[in-house]
Amino acid sequence: MASKTNPVQFIQQVRTEASKITWPSRRETMISTAMVLLMVIFAALFFFAADQLIGWLIGLVLNIGN
Repeated sequence: MASKTNPVQFIQQVRTEASKITWPSRRETMISTAMVLLMVIFAALFFFAADQLIGWLIGLVLNIGN
């Protein structure tokens, strides 16, 4: 059975572990954000085109197109 950690000791351990965190720089954060936005735009365009193509094909198959 594991022994219980005293609350003061626990907080000291948390602070020690938190000091080991390496946060990204402002530049890294901006680059990551730009890449995510770019991928979202590409995905939106791809799915829009795929939806239009599938809708057109279904229209041809069901003969409901012009």
